[in-house]
Amino acid sequence: MRKVLTVVATLMVLVLIVGGVMNWRATHDGGLLPSDPPGGGQAAPEEAPQEEPWCPEVQFVSAPGTWESAADDDPFNPHANPHSFMLSISQPLQQRYDINHVRVWTLPYTAQFRNINSQEEMTYDDSRNEGTSRLENELRFVHEKCPRTDFILAGFSQGAVIVGDVANQIGQGHGAIPAEKVRGVAVIADGRREPGVGQVPGNQVSGLGAEIVLEPLNLLVQPIVPGASMRGPRVGGYGSLNDRTFDICAPDDAICDAPRDVGNALGRAQALVAANGVHAQYASNPNVIPGTTANQWVLDWAISLIDR
Repeated sequence: MRKVLTVVATLMVLVLIVGGVMNWRATHDGGLLPSDPPGGGQAAPEEAPQEEPWCPEVQFVSAPGTWESAADDDPFNPHANPHSFMLSISQPLQQRYDINHVRVWTLPYTAQFRNINSQEEMTYDDSRNEGTSRLENELRFVHEKCPRTDFILAGFSQGAVIVGDVANQIGQGHGAIPAEKVRGVAVIADGRREPGVGQVPGNQVSGLGAEIVLEPLNLLVQPIVPGASMRGPRVGGYGSLNDRTFDICAPDDAICDAPRDVGNALGRAQALVAANGVHAQYASNPNVIPGTTANQWVLDWAISLIDR
């Protein structure tokens, strides 16, 4: 009897030992470790990134043209030039949407263009570079603080060149923000306009941006517009943003519809300074986009992107 009890006790100890080993292996060999989340080892879904309380759903960026902005202008209540063309787009958006939903931001930059008639002004190169830097810094800042915010970019004249340059970098994959955060881009009277690049919502024009036409004659135009480099077309166009970028140019606008035949280079440079009547009439010219005006089209387009 004593031997039988000893055998039974030994078997019970073995069962306990084997059970303990199996339990330990189940816990440590591909099983649920203490550090694993509940649910059989599947990672818990990532939490949405934290955002600032002021973060909007959409930020609309407005880049005014030459002589329509100032370096110290208020980006939320611009007043440097009350007749700025871009105000006819940005102000209706501010009236329509709460700033917590749509943050309308106007680029504050010097917006000057030194020429033979105004030697005291900032050069086009310096003004454009200042505007580009400030715009990119704003995009980076908002994207860092508000990773869920999308952007709409629009610019006129010198502002269109700035917006187009920034969109070019974003579309190539090395810009201030990812391309997927951009809902749309509109460039109006772009001095680097190139046919076939971007989408054209209005009448087609056959000319080129003045910076493209005058690039081969850059040295010849410097006496008229010192410090204004004619940089030619944007390498790579708008890249992945091409289908979301809209190019608007009035026929016979010397800034964006310059004849391909340079002709008199000095005369063409003087046309840049004069900003002919066509260039100043985008808010009323019916020949840019049939049935509407350029600013009304951009306004309606922006609203459609915001409300989608």
